[in-house]
Amino acid sequence: MSDAAPTGAAAGHELFVRHARKDGRSVAVLRALDYGDSCVVEAEVYPASSRNAEAVRPGPYTFADAHQATAFVTEAVESLMYLGCEVHAQ
Repeated sequence: MSDAAPTGAAAGHELFVRHARKDGRSVAVLRALDYGDSCVVEAEVYPASSRNAEAVRPGPYTFADAHQATAFVTEAVESLMYLGCEVHAQ
């Protein structure tokens, strides 16, 4: 995993999107994009302490393939569910 997305690359093919909510409020959106030679996970996080709707965008996180990116998102989703979030595919 590296912290930089491919530079100068064409738009990736969206593999999946996961949207986490808690108490009806958006908590996070995770999006996996396949660029062929790498896979990138983009995240939007909505902090509970923030009074505005502005998302924090950590990452993006780059992986060698879709399998590694999927494992990363699966662990993140399991953690969000453990914390009481409802997670849905978009």
